[in-house]
Amino acid sequence: MAKFDMPTTRDQIRVIDVDTHLTEPHDLWSSRAPADYVDRLPKVADVDGRPHWVLDGETLGFATASGVVRPDGSKALGTEFMGWTIDQVHPGAYDMDARLEVMDQVGIHAQIIYPNLAGFGSQKFGQIEDVELKRLCVSVYNDAMAEIQENSGERLFPMGLIPWWDIEGSLAESERIVDLGLRGIVMCSDPQLRGLPDLGEDAWRPMWEFCCDHELPVNFHIGASESSMGWFGTSPWPSQGDDEKLAIGSAMMYLTNARVLANLIFSGVLERHPTLKIVSVESGVGWIPFVLESLDYQMEQLRTDVQAQFSLSPSEYFRRQMYGCYWFEDLSPDKLINQVGPDNVLFETDFPHPTCLYPYGLAQATDALSDVGEDVARKVLQDNAAELYKIAV
Repeated sequence: MAKFDMPTTRDQIRVIDVDTHLTEPHDLWSSRAPADYVDRLPKVADVDGRPHWVLDGETLGFATASGVVRPDGSKALGTEFMGWTIDQVHPGAYDMDARLEVMDQVGIHAQIIYPNLAGFGSQKFGQIEDVELKRLCVSVYNDAMAEIQENSGERLFPMGLIPWWDIEGSLAESERIVDLGLRGIVMCSDPQLRGLPDLGEDAWRPMWEFCCDHELPVNFHIGASESSMGWFGTSPWPSQGDDEKLAIGSAMMYLTNARVLANLIFSGVLERHPTLKIVSVESGVGWIPFVLESLDYQMEQLRTDVQAQFSLSPSEYFRRQMYGCYWFEDLSPDKLINQVGPDNVLFETDFPHPTCLYPYGLAQATDALSDVGEDVARKVLQDNAAELYKIAV
């Protein structure tokens, strides 16, 4: 097959980066809070001479920069970034005008944006006791994200948070997310850990129906629950050094989304809601063919009456309704893209997190796609994400 050379102009392929993160500005909530909640919603305050996020008088932790790119554009390695404050990270992490400049420099047309402070599945907000306070944590964040999207000229697309600890509230906020013009939602993968029905139970049916009716993708970012973040911390052996623990925990966390996809398939959620779109974010694609083959085999081992509940095999459900995202992988896109599905693969950079491809993300992406042909590369870099998130290209 002929090698694919990346077009040199954005008019030919407008690359969409489907996983980046926002280092939340310190006044994101306080500048938009109702008067009675200015001092209760998340804000940054000095604690023992260091900036910390504070919520309702309780310290959440050090107000880290949540990024590894220095202001001069160089990238820190290892755990050095963990001690940075927001003034030590590249402005593109928190200032969206600077983010657009970075995107122009590296050749990215549009980005999908995920949170940091709330947790990648908004799981941290679910731990708050005050019902109205945690609802406001979500709604104020979403208001700010709608402003980012509008001010970016429709190039930055933050995903909306939902109050997953309240199913009726989640439906109401999803309606508001649609009204705000946001293009997808962030989902916690394990609400049952907080006493709610798991995502396969009928209680969530109205939520899935709404997402289908409004073509709202449901995004499961790795680390989207207390259990998967626990895996990040517990997978390295205690004797490992801090840098080694970061490397092992990061790599192992990619695989936690395999259980999310498996549960969604075997719970019948995709069978009952055939137009529901699910995105496995920041988990890579190399493991997907093996897991699907394994799930196909296991489905064949079910009793025939149980098999009868499913009209498709797990791999067929995936191709119909699910997406994987790749970034650093060289082998997987080239060798396995047909097994995953050319229509089911998206591209990401994870800017500005530790595993981000910055500043060579686009070069690495195109190298990995060099043997797939221009039509497939266009799908992966542009068309699949444009269709899924309704992004004009």
